[in-house]
Parts: sequence; structure tokens; C-alpha cells
Amino acid sequence: MEKLAIHGGRPVRKEKLYYGHQLIEDDDIQSVIKILQGDYLTCGPNVKNMETDLVNYTGAKYAVAVSNGTAALHCACLAAGIGPGDEVITTPITFAASSNCVLYCGATPIFADIDPETYTIDPLSIEKHITHRTKAIVAVDFTGQAVKIKEIKKICNKYKLIFIEDAAHSIGTKYDGKMVGNLADMTCFSFHPVKTITSGEGGAVLTNNKELHRKLVLAHTHGITHDEELMEDSHHEGPWYYEEVALGYNYRITDFQAALFRSQLQKIGRFINRRKEIVKRYEEAFKAIPEIILQKEIQESDTCRHLYIIRLDLEKLKCTRRQFFDAMSEENIQCQIHYIPVYWFPYYRHLGYEKGLCPNAEDVYRGIMSIPLYPKMTDQDVEDVIHAVKKVVEYYR
Repeated sequence: MEKLAIHGGRPVRKEKLYYGHQLIEDDDIQSVIKILQGDYLTCGPNVKNMETDLVNYTGAKYAVAVSNGTAALHCACLAAGIGPGDEVITTPITFAASSNCVLYCGATPIFADIDPETYTIDPLSIEKHITHRTKAIVAVDFTGQAVKIKEIKKICNKYKLIFIEDAAHSIGTKYDGKMVGNLADMTCFSFHPVKTITSGEGGAVLTNNKELHRKLVLAHTHGITHDEELMEDSHHEGPWYYEEVALGYNYRITDFQAALFRSQLQKIGRFINRRKEIVKRYEEAFKAIPEIILQKEIQESDTCRHLYIIRLDLEKLKCTRRQFFDAMSEENIQCQIHYIPVYWFPYYRHLGYEKGLCPNAEDVYRGIMSIPLYPKMTDQDVEDVIHAVKKVVEYYR
């Protein structure tokens, strides 16, 4: 499709702004260098320190650091005992990993619809999709806003389901005054570079359940243990002895990634505050524009936004979303779309999923667009984004 440059007004900014970007500072770099110059690059003490930091930050009892957020979700499904014949309910407005983790276990993802105002999974839709095969719920804190945890917990208790919170977007968010990470049966974090804090790649699973923690540890380390309490053979040849007691995976994180994470975690308060400042400025700027629909938040969620989404009212704009997207790009504001409904992908279609499963999700998807949000943005960057949005809206009004 041909791009349209919209002329007029102040000059277009010179440097491109992307929807997300890491903020790496000198102390982050030095923390990694220190590990690289030390004895352990992987399987060392710094990973345990990372897990301790996560426990201290969230209040959860246990944390297992893993190689990425997808690995976290897979390990959570394995620990939940999800397997062939089981169904797991999740949302279609998410990255594919939220449902792929179910397929990895041979189970079936079931897509519940979203709340059309908050864009998170709707508990009423969850309950409508429960069958005797339902084993768990993977609920996604979309954009960083916590899902309706009380309602979902009530459903899980009623039907004896495992509650897995996909918190890839929401480290630093609180629900009813409690940190995300300490609320579901298992909570999965991602530390990808566009998230609030990063370890390059990396993730973690948090839980308050000792047995789930044991299974998570085995799932991410080949099912291999050095723990004598878990071993089946009483005769040990020596200190090198270990046993594989389950089928697991190599989902370990490295010590230098853990070092980067630990350095970033010390700054999370500053990063959260800056994200909230930017969100507040966006809300003030866009709330009176009738062509822009803003995501609503539930009262219980004190949200650290990973993404800031505007939803275009295409009935009021004389353009397509692609035209709006391209016009923003011409202003050097590179937006993104989060997300294509998962079951629209060819792989899922080949499994038998069809369009039309979740009408709210599909309707919301057609108008959403993520605009830049990250702590490295200056006040001028923020104003440039606002100016570009208003300029494009005015042009297509």
C-alpha cells in the first residue's frame, strides 16, 4: 500500500521513535562485565541471587529463573500437569506463546473473549468455556494491566483449575495493593528488551506452592536433580552423582543475563514512574479526541504499562488503520500492532480454529495501535508522538 506523507505544521522529527526500547546504563554494563570476567557464565550463584531478588520484590515464596518468557509459560504448564486431552482457557489478544505453551504439552487451547473496554480476558467468557476437560486458565495482563484476579480465582476454586498468570507485560503492577507475582498459582514473567526491565532474553516463574516449585525446577533443568530427597537410588557413587527423575528441558538462564536483570531491578521504581508519567501525558492529550478510544483500567490495578495502545474509531476517520500507521511512520513515529488474534494464524487455522470465535477481540484488534512508551523517551519525544497522532487524526477527520 502506498505511504502518504502528510505535510504542514512543524518539521518532522529527525530520529525515528519505536514503540519500545530498552534503557541500558553504565552500571548495567559493568554488572555484566563483572560476571564475564569471573568464574561462572552459567549455572552459577548469580542466578540464585536473581531468584532471591524476585522473591523479595514480589513477596512470592519461590522463583525459578528461565531462559525466556515462553519457557516460563511452558514450565508452568508442565508443572500444572497439563497433557493430551486437557483444555486450557486463554485469550486471543496476546503473543502466540500464551497458547503455544498449551500445544507444547499436547493439550488444546480454548480462546475466551476479552472485555471490550479493558482488553483483558473476560471472566464471564472464561466460565462459558469451561468443560470437564478444562485443566487451567492462562490469563494475560495485557499492556501491563492486571486481569480481574479475584473473579478468575473464584472460577478456579469453583472448578478446581490451575491459575497461570501470564505477566509478561506486568512486572511492577499491583493488584489490590499486592505485587503481581504473588497472586496466582503460578506467575510467568518475561524480561525481553521491550519490557519494563530486561535481561536481554530471560523470564521467570513465581509460585507460593512448594510442590509446584519442585516441578518447575525439574522442568527447566532437564528433569535432573542433585537433591538427595528427590533421588530414587540410595547408593551414590560420589559427589558427581545426579539423577534424571523427570523429562525436562534446558531452559536455564545465564549468570550474565541474571546480572543484567539484577542491575535493572534496582531501577524498576524509576522506570515505573517514568512510564506512568508518559501514560498520564498521553491520557491528557488523547481523552478529548473523539476518533481515539482509550483502554480503560479496573480500579484494582495499579498498572505499570508495558504498552500504550490507542484504538482508532475507524467509523469517524476517513482512512484505514494501515494508512494511519504509515502516516505515523512518515512522522518518524514507528508504531506496532499488539496483537493479531492468535487463532487467525495459519497454524491455528490448520488445527481447526476459525475466525469469529471471539467477536470482542476481533473488533478491538481492527482498531488498536501501540505508540511509543519507554523510560528513555524525553519529554520532547512524548510531545512529538502526541503532535503526530493529532496531526494524522486532523488530516483524516
